[in-house]
Amino acid sequence: MSIKFSVILPNGATNELAGITDPVEAYETLTHVAQTAEEVGFDTLWISDVLWPGDFTGLDTSQEFLFECWTTTAALARDTSHVRIGQIVTSNIFRHPALLAKMASTVDVMSHGRLTLGIGSGSPALADQARAYGYDYPDVPERSRQLREAVQILLAMWTQEEATFEGTSYSVRGAINQPKGIQQPHIPLLIAGNGEQVTLKLVAQYGNACNIHGDPATLKNKFTVLKEHCERLHRDYQSIHRTSGSYCIIGDTDEQAQAKVPERVRALFGNAALIGSPETIRERIAAYEDAGVQELLLRFPGTGQQDAIRRFAQEFIA
Repeated sequence: MSIKFSVILPNGATNELAGITDPVEAYETLTHVAQTAEEVGFDTLWISDVLWPGDFTGLDTSQEFLFECWTTTAALARDTSHVRIGQIVTSNIFRHPALLAKMASTVDVMSHGRLTLGIGSGSPALADQARAYGYDYPDVPERSRQLREAVQILLAMWTQEEATFEGTSYSVRGAINQPKGIQQPHIPLLIAGNGEQVTLKLVAQYGNACNIHGDPATLKNKFTVLKEHCERLHRDYQSIHRTSGSYCIIGDTDEQAQAKVPERVRALFGNAALIGSPETIRERIAAYEDAGVQELLLRFPGTGQQDAIRRFAQEFIA
């Protein structure tokens, strides 16, 4: 099994911190999950970039604790020692790309070169949050144009002595970014999204990695589209690291695991989620790998996350 496994850390997105009333305890819970995942051999830790929690179960968790994505990433750079860290995904609508490039460069140094910057145009689910915080939330075509400009600015800030870019949404004029980070030729850039004509073409042009959502059949089709874009642009398809996410509950039997799954999760992930006995999960991992996924980003929901992470590692990480 050559596929890599990573953990999406508890940060309110699936109600993992719900019920904790002490903010210090909530943060330390997140940290302990991160350190456990590093200890048992997961490849990357990912943080969601949202401003207040949502919940796959459909419950209202908006008043539960949630920590800001990039300050948490910086803390993880110092609370861990060798696991990679990144975002699933930075919402481009929340930060100017030139400042984001500087932030990422700083975190890459803090982590001694372990950062992957994940970025996307912003999920429709974030519209209310963006407007509540005073950000514009344009339509999909405009957000896609903004993402294209943002990606070009990030790369310019990481590779040019003085970055200059004139776009419709963003411009920088002689912006200096020192230090630029540790990794060469620059910090890896993961671009997330399923759009075949815009996002996947952007991945083929600029991305070091992609993150695509769906069951194995959907992913296989999306990767075919990505490969076609690469061929047209004379880009090596194999140079793009391919990731996807899933929800994980391990039980001694399929029935035991399924009994813990909220109906909304079942509707979102169907039979593709890693839910069941170790044998069932092994079959589903194989289906993702056959579809072309190289790294699976896993949510371990609810309480007992550290135990679930340890069990998964014992079963599936050599």
